[in-house]
Amino acid sequence: MSVERDKIYPDCPTFIRTVKVGGLTKSQLLKKLQKHSILMNKFGEMLFADDKFTISDTIYSVRAVELKVRNLGFPEGATIPQLFKKANQAGLKLCPIELGPHLRLEYLDQSEGNSGKPIRRHRAHYGSITIASEILSEDVGFPKGFYLRRICGVLWLRGYVADYLHVLDPDDHFVFCLNENLN
Repeated sequence: MSVERDKIYPDCPTFIRTVKVGGLTKSQLLKKLQKHSILMNKFGEMLFADDKFTISDTIYSVRAVELKVRNLGFPEGATIPQLFKKANQAGLKLCPIELGPHLRLEYLDQSEGNSGKPIRRHRAHYGSITIASEILSEDVGFPKGFYLRRICGVLWLRGYVADYLHVLDPDDHFVFCLNENLN
């Protein structure tokens, strides 16, 4: 057991990014993703195209905090509802759903993460970063949010599906937003 790895937020390793969000239409945002050769899986495309995925007309900034599931007090993992509740108790909040594409555009130097590691099925892949955002539909087949990944040098904005019973790995990386206004 590593003392550093079992530290709890805010006394744990985090990565904080300030990201500008909003100010583009869906079409403009999609073109910007394509310009940077960012790909989407079918769940990412489904989420992006849905009317529930909305984008602010106004540009605003958020402070995004990346940490591991274990750093919110879950050394054995947690379900999404457990993780979101604990993050809220720790002073973090869910990110706006539109942060996913904007964070992908800001984080162009993401590492592969899975080099030399086995492929994981029905789990977050090594090196992936999930954006904690409001779940837009309880339908099990509808994407719950976005995650970022780099595969063989290609950047991805991917959507994911999971039910409320799915247990996240303690080393899965999530992004929450700091509870502050930046404008």
